[in-house]
Amino acid sequence: MRAEERYVAAGPLRLWTERTGEPDLPAVLLVAGSAAQGISWPELLVARLVERGVQVLRFDQRDTGRSSTVDFAADPYTIEDMARDCLAVLDGWDLDSAAVAGASLGGMLAQWMGVHAPERVRSLTLVSTSPMGHDPRASRARARAGLPPDPDDLPPPAPEFLAHLAKGLPPGVESDVELFRVFTGPVRPYDEAAARDMLERSLARAGDPAAAANHHQAVWLDAPGLLAPLSSITAPTAVVHGDEDPVYPLRHGEALAAAIPGAVLHVVPGMGHVLTSPGLPEEVGDLILV
Repeated sequence: MRAEERYVAAGPLRLWTERTGEPDLPAVLLVAGSAAQGISWPELLVARLVERGVQVLRFDQRDTGRSSTVDFAADPYTIEDMARDCLAVLDGWDLDSAAVAGASLGGMLAQWMGVHAPERVRSLTLVSTSPMGHDPRASRARARAGLPPDPDDLPPPAPEFLAHLAKGLPPGVESDVELFRVFTGPVRPYDEAAARDMLERSLARAGDPAAAANHHQAVWLDAPGLLAPLSSITAPTAVVHGDEDPVYPLRHGEALAAAIPGAVLHVVPGMGHVLTSPGLPEEVGDLILV
């Protein structure tokens, strides 16, 4: 596959980006989740998309991989700022628009683009994510306190995921390998070798591995644009969600699809929160709107 790397400007930041495929083809922008580098989108998924006749853009979000890091205490940023970085990636490749596919936090950034920059979004594919205006703090606080969920709230993460977080394992490849085992869920096989390879490569190419934790802080800062109604999204939208997602249980995907006019929900049997099962990158690659 033909791949080209480029650094693009997002205000004062430099973002590492990669394009795979022929530049005259329609573009698909892949937006990774919290603390994840662009290479967390599997090569097999990228290849599947290229086979479908598009060019594919991956990028390292601020504070990850080879992109600029930020002194968060001195210059905090919000999810909205991260969404504007996605637009900067399109600008850096002279693209008026793209099909946008976002996973987890990346799916919320994609929703923001669909609401606030509709002219830049040809279609949306929202993978393993939740409505961008959903505030997870209440449901997580109730779960940690041992209280039942609020029937009007979306469900908290699965007990297995919360239990893993409670272990407080030191950061590093080994703890992340175990985290991805939980992310994968109990039904589909876990391709530990592929996950370890991606995590080792991510560590090796990170300018400051600790900086990625800033994404977790950004999630808690108020971002008024996230409260805009998803009913204003006009781009064709696919919601791809596993029925074994331990971070955002299936009801999150169902609520997201219901909130966006015309959205189609694809429930992937046995899929957890990540694409670390054999055959799953290609399966999800076939569901991304191009």
